[in-house]
Amino acid sequence: MRPVAKIATGFVFAFGALRFNGLDLLFDPVGWGLCASGLFQLQRSADDLFGRAGFFAVAMVCISLVAMLRLDMNPSYPLMVSSVKHVIGIAGTAGALIAVWLSVEAVIRRIRPCGDISGAALLDVLRWAVAGLGVLGILAEYGYADLGFVPAIAWFAAIVVLIVVLYRSAHLPYLSPTWEPVTS
Repeated sequence: MRPVAKIATGFVFAFGALRFNGLDLLFDPVGWGLCASGLFQLQRSADDLFGRAGFFAVAMVCISLVAMLRLDMNPSYPLMVSSVKHVIGIAGTAGALIAVWLSVEAVIRRIRPCGDISGAALLDVLRWAVAGLGVLGILAEYGYADLGFVPAIAWFAAIVVLIVVLYRSAHLPYLSPTWEPVTS
């Protein structure tokens, strides 16, 4: 599988839900692991943006593993458990938005110098839509705004379109791990 297709598949696992008897069959840690694998395949140097995004994806593997734990097993500490769940939820949501932002930024920085200006612009718009609508969703979740269901539908549409664009971009030669930039 091409690295950008791994990133897109990782987003499907991380943001998608396929439930069977209350169990999500699309495990978020697997999705973030796929993202990290694709990002590290595209990394060229230690300070490369693909590497930074990959480290965020690895952090999201850890956060989503912790989020899957059943923290409500000890009922004698209900306040502490709810606080820990709250912090994990914020870290998971903010971390996911940052990981998406950095992953797409890395792809944009790779394709823009190669002349694919329209592809870079489309990814840039989608990145802003996913991040902006995600932040609105966070604010609405905590009661700071009553926006109804429209931002959630718009965010879902933006993440689906972003995933489709990443899948369609996966075949581009400058998004392969073996591509080297032409020096002039």
